[in-house]
Amino acid sequence: MFRISIFDKFIFKQVLKATLVCLLLFIIVWIAPETLVKIIKKIFTHVWTITEGFKYLVYELPKVLGKAIPVGILLGSLFTFDKLSKDSELSILRGIGLSFNRIMAPVLVFSLFLSFLCFYVSDKMIPYASKATGEGANFNKHFVYIQKDEEQVPTRGIIISNFMTSGIKNLIILNFSNEKYDDAMTFKSIIFAPYALLKDNHWLLPEAKEYKINKGGVYTDIEDIKDYKILEGKLANDVYMMILNSTKKERFFTTKELKEYKDILKEQDFTDEYNFILTKYYQRFLHPVTCILFAAIGCLLGFSPPRSQRLIGFTVAVGMIFAYYITLPFFDLMAQKGAMPPFLAAAFPIIAFTISIFMIKKVKDL
Repeated sequence: MFRISIFDKFIFKQVLKATLVCLLLFIIVWIAPETLVKIIKKIFTHVWTITEGFKYLVYELPKVLGKAIPVGILLGSLFTFDKLSKDSELSILRGIGLSFNRIMAPVLVFSLFLSFLCFYVSDKMIPYASKATGEGANFNKHFVYIQKDEEQVPTRGIIISNFMTSGIKNLIILNFSNEKYDDAMTFKSIIFAPYALLKDNHWLLPEAKEYKINKGGVYTDIEDIKDYKILEGKLANDVYMMILNSTKKERFFTTKELKEYKDILKEQDFTDEYNFILTKYYQRFLHPVTCILFAAIGCLLGFSPPRSQRLIGFTVAVGMIFAYYITLPFFDLMAQKGAMPPFLAAAFPIIAFTISIFMIKKVKDL
């Protein structure tokens, strides 16, 4: 049975201290160049008070913390084991019969706790902080939705040129006819509406004008319409949610909201967007796993003979961090365009780091 010993407590404390220092340094380096300048500028121009600037800084911290936790445990474990190797303490521990896996045990337990913290930050704290700062709250959106029948034939095109959380404005409704010329759809009418109201089971256009069009493509009459209904039933809420979330970044969503949004996209056959959101959904669970993998990699890179060169381990660690975060958008794009399954795109870094652990362990001859 696993029993907590004195050296477990010692290593745990050393890694905890080093990780906290690395987290603090990472947060300072990440925030200092842009966020602090923005806050100071708005305070001096009297856009924000000092209290508002401080609140904004606090709300920015979770966004950095989600990226900083895996980096912190990697560098923290690396610094700790590098120091233990330099002071010959690891050699002594191995000399009394402890395997390297047993020596790493307290670090892996600590990384398991950090992985749960990392998930909580991404799932709860970052979405809350993003909404609290009002980021993207008044962003104007343009959206086009093609309504189809059971045979996937387009029946109506809905163009929304101005959408905000406060309302849906400037709608153009294209009602397709059954007539086709050279494989092109024709219209039987075009409807303009200044705004729409979202009701329980439909969208309502209180004021609209309908331009009726004949088979020759020329409108024949203009008619004022009161209380015109579109998108009835569950579709009304689904389309509204797609518009509301179409320009949101992944950090705005809780895990539950990501799941609901991806289900709507799948049902409405928005393939590219569905693949992208599905990849982000998988990443929400897989990203915390990097805390455990980075902890193991840091321990392995930090272990070396007392007089060996230290620069290589730190260089490899920094390279892994850089490669991980810079390749995430690439894999997102690959999944979005269908070049790679979403789960594989999300899991590829995890697979690569797992392979790296076995390779480093083999090279280190542990």
